[in-house]
Amino acid sequence: MRRSATRNASPAPRGRLIGYARVSTEDQATDAQTDELKLAGCDAIYRETGSGASRTRPELARLMRDIKAGDVLVVVRLDRLARSVSHLLDTIERLEDRGAHFRSLRDPIDTSTPQGMFSLQVLGAVAQLERALISERTKAGIKAAQARGKRSGNPGLRERRPEALRKVSDARAKTYVDALLASVDVWLPTVRRMRPDHPWEDVVRVLNLKRPVRPWTVERLRRAVRRLVREHLAEPRLIERAQRKPAEDRLTTLVSGIAMANPDMSLREIAAQLEAMRERTPRGGAHWSPSSVKNLLDRAKKLGLATVMSLS
Repeated sequence: MRRSATRNASPAPRGRLIGYARVSTEDQATDAQTDELKLAGCDAIYRETGSGASRTRPELARLMRDIKAGDVLVVVRLDRLARSVSHLLDTIERLEDRGAHFRSLRDPIDTSTPQGMFSLQVLGAVAQLERALISERTKAGIKAAQARGKRSGNPGLRERRPEALRKVSDARAKTYVDALLASVDVWLPTVRRMRPDHPWEDVVRVLNLKRPVRPWTVERLRRAVRRLVREHLAEPRLIERAQRKPAEDRLTTLVSGIAMANPDMSLREIAAQLEAMRERTPRGGAHWSPSSVKNLLDRAKKLGLATVMSLS
């Protein structure tokens, strides 16, 4: 698993222990897990009700937004957090990116220790082997079926039956929404800060500053936000038409968005990024100075557009 540059540079100070408890149905209670997490010293506990097979976890998403560098996410067992090994590794990698750690009370996993990281690497190797074995079995099954004269694929789809087409469409839609929810805490806060005050092009440029695995495009971001609005998971105002604003107002919210989406950037780095984006200064110049960035950030704070930042 990759390590973030922040963690490699210097270890984050030990923070809070934050518990996460999940049960599968409304009829079950999280009391037993909560008691165990409290005994382990958890300062705060997030409680969730939902199937382990679903990534729709609003409480987990809230926890991932709230957790800070040095904090430790604690669960009673691994299956309370993740629906699969790949889901577990993805969640832990996102924690690492934030400088946070993970611990399971009943499993030998504690990413703040060398032994825990070794156990995690073993899990990753097992997951990779499992995927390879599943792929081999699938290919062998298809080959055997073809040798018996059977055609691969869904007969209903080949015959264009409406019920089969609808079932596939519903499955694809669910997969798409689940994928959005798995990463929503990474990009949606930036969208909420910038829309509809900024056009989609500005939002995309800010999001791509973090160099995501798959860079955003205007069309893909619009589609994602519209889908979340349709599912009542995001506010309708986000897809309203952006109004033309005075140049200084637009630059103020743009610089604020860059700083809040990338809190580790210095004033000089933000200035360099604005030049790379070919943004003009409030006076129309092409060269940005750190003081120009600071003036816009100070203005953003007065307008309530940005929180206090320690940029220099």
